[in-house]
Amino acid sequence: MSMVFSVALHIFALFGIALVMPDPRSTASLMQPLQVVLVNTKSKSRPSKADALAQADLDGGGNTAEDRRAKTPLPTIRDDRQFTPERRSKRLTDLEEETKRVLTRLKSDHTVVVPEIKKQKVNAASSGDDLVQKSLEIARLEAQINKNFEAYQKLPRRKFIGARTQEYRFAQYIEDWRVKVERIGNLNYPEQARRQQLYGRLQLSVSIRADGSVESMEVSKSSGKRILDAAAMRIVKLAAPYAP
Repeated sequence: MSMVFSVALHIFALFGIALVMPDPRSTASLMQPLQVVLVNTKSKSRPSKADALAQADLDGGGNTAEDRRAKTPLPTIRDDRQFTPERRSKRLTDLEEETKRVLTRLKSDHTVVVPEIKKQKVNAASSGDDLVQKSLEIARLEAQINKNFEAYQKLPRRKFIGARTQEYRFAQYIEDWRVKVERIGNLNYPEQARRQQLYGRLQLSVSIRADGSVESMEVSKSSGKRILDAAAMRIVKLAAPYAP
Protein backbone atom coordinates (compact mmCIF):
# COMPACT_ATOMS: atom_id res chain seq x y z
CA MET A 1 0.00 0.00 0.00
CA SER A 2 1.46 3.38 -0.95
CA MET A 3 1.00 6.82 0.50
CA VAL A 4 0.50 9.69 -1.90
CA PHE A 5 0.99 13.32 -1.03
CA SER A 6 1.99 16.55 -2.73
CA VAL A 7 4.90 18.75 -1.82
CA ALA A 8 5.76 22.17 -3.14
CA LEU A 9 9.45 22.40 -3.95
CA HIS A 10 11.00 25.82 -4.06
CA ILE A 11 13.92 25.74 -6.51
CA PHE A 12 16.25 28.69 -6.29
CA ALA A 13 19.72 29.63 -7.48
CA LEU A 14 22.59 29.35 -5.05
CA PHE A 15 25.03 31.33 -7.13
CA GLY A 16 28.34 31.96 -5.36
CA ILE A 17 27.35 30.12 -2.18
CA ALA A 18 29.34 27.11 -0.99
CA LEU A 19 27.25 24.08 -0.03
CA VAL A 20 28.48 21.82 2.77
CA MET A 21 27.05 18.82 4.59
CA PRO A 22 25.22 19.90 7.76
CA ASP A 23 26.83 19.20 11.11
CA PRO A 24 25.07 16.16 12.67
CA ARG A 25 25.15 17.99 15.99
CA SER A 26 22.87 20.64 14.56
CA THR A 27 20.15 18.23 13.40
CA ALA A 28 18.28 18.86 16.62
CA SER A 29 17.43 22.30 15.30
CA LEU A 30 15.48 20.67 12.46
CA MET A 31 12.99 19.17 14.89
CA GLN A 32 10.82 22.25 14.98
CA PRO A 33 7.35 22.14 16.55
CA LEU A 34 4.51 21.48 14.11
CA GLN A 35 1.29 23.48 14.16
CA VAL A 36 -1.68 21.11 14.43
CA VAL A 37 -5.24 22.37 13.89
CA LEU A 38 -7.96 20.70 15.98
CA VAL A 39 -11.09 19.90 13.98
CA ASN A 40 -14.42 18.70 15.34
CA THR A 41 -15.21 16.21 12.58
CA LYS A 42 -13.42 13.93 10.13
CA SER A 43 -13.92 12.30 6.74
CA LYS A 44 -13.31 8.77 5.49
CA SER A 45 -11.26 9.95 2.53
CA ARG A 46 -7.80 11.50 2.91
CA PRO A 47 -7.25 14.75 0.97
CA SER A 48 -4.65 14.57 -1.77
CA LYS A 49 -3.45 18.07 -0.83
CA ALA A 50 -3.70 19.20 2.78
CA ASP A 51 -3.83 22.86 3.84
CA ALA A 52 -3.05 22.11 7.49
CA LEU A 53 -2.19 19.30 9.91
CA ALA A 54 -4.85 18.06 12.32
CA GLN A 55 -5.74 15.17 14.61
CA ALA A 56 -7.90 13.58 11.88
CA ASP A 57 -8.36 13.56 8.11
CA LEU A 58 -10.87 16.19 6.93
CA ASP A 59 -11.57 16.47 3.22
CA GLY A 60 -13.22 19.80 2.39
CA GLY A 61 -14.10 21.03 5.88
CA GLY A 62 -17.42 22.87 5.91
CA ASN A 63 -17.74 22.68 2.13
CA THR A 64 -17.84 18.89 1.96
CA ALA A 65 -20.84 17.39 0.11
CA GLU A 66 -21.08 13.74 1.03
CA ASP A 67 -24.15 11.62 1.73
CA ARG A 68 -24.81 11.24 5.43
CA ARG A 69 -27.50 9.22 7.13
CA ALA A 70 -29.85 11.45 9.10
CA LYS A 71 -29.44 11.14 12.85
CA THR A 72 -30.29 13.39 15.72
CA PRO A 73 -28.85 14.66 18.99
CA LEU A 74 -32.33 14.34 20.47
CA PRO A 75 -33.58 11.26 22.35
CA THR A 76 -34.52 8.30 20.15
CA ILE A 77 -38.22 7.81 19.49
CA ARG A 78 -39.24 4.31 20.45
CA ASP A 79 -42.32 2.45 19.27
CA ASP A 80 -45.22 4.52 20.60
CA ARG A 81 -47.57 1.55 20.43
CA GLN A 82 -46.18 0.32 23.75
CA PHE A 83 -47.27 3.55 25.52
CA THR A 84 -50.61 4.44 27.02
CA PRO A 85 -52.28 7.67 25.80
CA GLU A 86 -51.04 9.49 28.93
CA ARG A 87 -47.44 8.36 28.40
CA ARG A 88 -47.65 9.25 24.71
CA SER A 89 -48.81 12.74 25.58
CA LYS A 90 -45.94 13.21 28.04
CA ARG A 91 -43.47 11.85 25.49
CA LEU A 92 -44.66 14.36 22.89
CA THR A 93 -44.33 17.23 25.37
CA ASP A 94 -40.80 16.16 26.35
CA LEU A 95 -39.74 15.99 22.72
CA GLU A 96 -41.08 19.46 22.01
CA GLU A 97 -39.19 20.88 25.00
CA GLU A 98 -35.96 19.15 23.93
CA THR A 99 -36.44 20.50 20.41
CA LYS A 100 -36.70 24.05 21.74
CA ARG A 101 -33.47 23.64 23.72
CA VAL A 102 -31.56 22.36 20.69
CA LEU A 103 -32.92 25.14 18.48
CA THR A 104 -31.87 27.75 21.03
CA ARG A 105 -28.33 26.37 21.01
CA LEU A 106 -28.12 26.25 17.22
CA LYS A 107 -29.58 29.70 16.62
CA SER A 108 -26.56 31.30 18.30
CA ASP A 109 -24.53 30.51 15.15
CA HIS A 110 -27.00 29.51 12.45
CA THR A 111 -30.50 30.31 11.37
CA VAL A 112 -32.47 27.10 11.55
CA VAL A 113 -35.59 26.84 9.42
CA VAL A 114 -37.93 24.13 10.64
CA PRO A 115 -41.62 23.55 10.12
CA GLU A 116 -43.72 25.01 12.91
CA ILE A 117 -45.68 22.51 14.94
CA LYS A 118 -48.79 23.76 16.63
CA LYS A 119 -48.87 22.43 20.13
CA GLN A 120 -52.18 20.80 20.91
CA LYS A 121 -53.44 19.40 24.10
CA VAL A 122 -53.66 15.63 23.86
CA ASN A 123 -56.17 14.01 26.14
CA ALA A 124 -56.68 10.40 27.06
CA ALA A 125 -59.36 10.06 24.41
CA SER A 126 -56.95 10.82 21.55
CA SER A 127 -56.78 8.01 19.08
CA GLY A 128 -53.61 5.97 18.64
CA ASP A 129 -53.42 6.98 14.98
CA ASP A 130 -53.30 10.68 15.86
CA LEU A 131 -50.47 10.12 18.32
CA VAL A 132 -48.53 8.05 15.81
CA GLN A 133 -48.87 10.84 13.25
CA LYS A 134 -47.58 13.35 15.79
CA SER A 135 -44.63 11.10 16.55
CA LEU A 136 -43.78 10.89 12.85
CA GLU A 137 -44.02 14.68 12.61
CA ILE A 138 -41.56 15.01 15.51
CA ALA A 139 -39.23 12.53 13.78
CA ARG A 140 -39.26 14.66 10.62
CA LEU A 141 -38.52 17.71 12.74
CA GLU A 142 -35.58 15.93 14.39
CA ALA A 143 -34.14 15.02 10.99
CA GLN A 144 -34.39 18.68 9.90
CA ILE A 145 -32.69 19.82 13.11
CA ASN A 146 -29.92 17.28 12.62
CA LYS A 147 -29.38 18.45 9.03
CA ASN A 148 -28.60 21.95 10.29
CA PHE A 149 -26.72 20.62 13.31
CA GLU A 150 -24.41 18.48 11.13
CA ALA A 151 -23.81 21.41 8.78
CA TYR A 152 -22.62 23.36 11.81
CA GLN A 153 -20.52 20.49 13.16
CA LYS A 154 -18.71 20.06 9.83
CA LEU A 155 -17.30 23.58 10.03
CA PRO A 156 -13.82 23.61 11.64
CA ARG A 157 -13.73 25.75 14.77
CA ARG A 158 -10.75 27.57 13.36
CA LYS A 159 -11.36 29.88 10.38
CA PHE A 160 -10.11 27.69 7.55
CA ILE A 161 -12.45 28.15 4.59
CA GLY A 162 -12.67 24.78 2.85
CA ALA A 163 -9.70 23.61 4.85
CA ARG A 164 -8.17 20.24 4.15
CA THR A 165 -6.11 18.67 6.90
CA GLN A 166 -3.87 15.64 7.01
CA GLU A 167 -3.92 13.26 9.94
CA TYR A 168 -1.30 14.27 12.49
CA ARG A 169 0.36 10.84 12.70
CA PHE A 170 1.86 11.58 9.25
CA ALA A 171 2.88 15.13 10.15
CA GLN A 172 6.39 14.29 11.39
CA TYR A 173 6.92 11.87 8.49
CA ILE A 174 6.15 14.62 5.96
CA GLU A 175 8.41 17.08 7.78
CA ASP A 176 11.31 14.59 7.80
CA TRP A 177 10.68 13.90 4.11
CA ARG A 178 10.84 17.60 3.29
CA VAL A 179 14.07 18.15 5.24
CA LYS A 180 15.76 15.23 3.48
CA VAL A 181 14.70 16.34 -0.01
CA GLU A 182 15.87 19.90 0.63
CA ARG A 183 19.24 18.70 1.93
CA ILE A 184 19.81 16.40 -1.06
CA GLY A 185 18.58 19.16 -3.37
CA ASN A 186 21.10 21.68 -2.08
CA LEU A 187 23.91 19.18 -2.57
CA ASN A 188 22.81 18.22 -6.10
CA TYR A 189 21.50 21.47 -7.53
CA PRO A 190 22.07 21.36 -11.32
CA GLU A 191 25.22 23.21 -12.38
CA GLN A 192 23.55 24.60 -15.49
CA ALA A 193 20.74 26.14 -13.44
CA ARG A 194 23.29 27.63 -11.05
CA ARG A 195 25.29 29.18 -13.89
CA GLN A 196 22.19 30.63 -15.53
CA GLN A 197 20.76 31.68 -12.14
CA LEU A 198 17.50 29.88 -12.87
CA TYR A 199 14.84 29.67 -10.21
CA GLY A 200 11.18 28.75 -10.03
CA ARG A 201 8.45 27.00 -8.09
CA LEU A 202 6.86 23.66 -8.89
CA GLN A 203 4.70 21.00 -7.31
CA LEU A 204 5.37 17.26 -7.42
CA SER A 205 2.97 14.45 -6.52
CA VAL A 206 5.07 11.61 -5.13
CA SER A 207 3.82 8.09 -4.38
CA ILE A 208 5.90 6.21 -1.78
CA ARG A 209 5.60 2.48 -1.11
CA ALA A 210 5.37 1.02 2.36
CA ASP A 211 9.09 0.11 2.24
CA GLY A 212 10.06 3.75 1.56
CA SER A 213 10.87 3.38 -2.13
CA VAL A 214 9.43 5.75 -4.73
CA GLU A 215 6.60 4.13 -6.67
CA SER A 216 5.87 7.02 -9.03
CA MET A 217 5.89 10.79 -9.33
CA GLU A 218 4.51 13.43 -11.62
CA VAL A 219 4.71 17.19 -12.00
CA SER A 220 1.40 18.57 -10.76
CA LYS A 221 2.39 22.18 -11.35
CA SER A 222 5.36 22.98 -13.59
CA SER A 223 7.91 25.70 -12.84
CA GLY A 224 7.84 26.63 -16.52
CA LYS A 225 11.46 25.51 -16.94
CA ARG A 226 12.07 21.91 -18.01
CA ILE A 227 15.54 21.82 -16.47
CA LEU A 228 14.13 22.67 -13.03
CA ASP A 229 11.27 20.17 -13.32
CA ALA A 230 13.69 17.41 -14.31
CA ALA A 231 16.12 18.38 -11.54
CA ALA A 232 13.36 18.21 -8.91
CA MET A 233 12.35 14.69 -9.97
CA ARG A 234 15.99 13.61 -10.00
CA ILE A 235 16.50 14.97 -6.48
CA VAL A 236 13.47 13.04 -5.17
CA LYS A 237 14.91 9.84 -6.67
CA LEU A 238 18.37 10.53 -5.23
CA ALA A 239 16.93 11.05 -1.76
CA ALA A 240 15.21 7.64 -1.80
CA PRO A 241 14.67 5.36 -0.02
CA TYR A 242 12.66 7.16 2.61
CA ALA A 243 11.49 5.99 5.99
CA PRO A 244 8.99 3.10 5.70
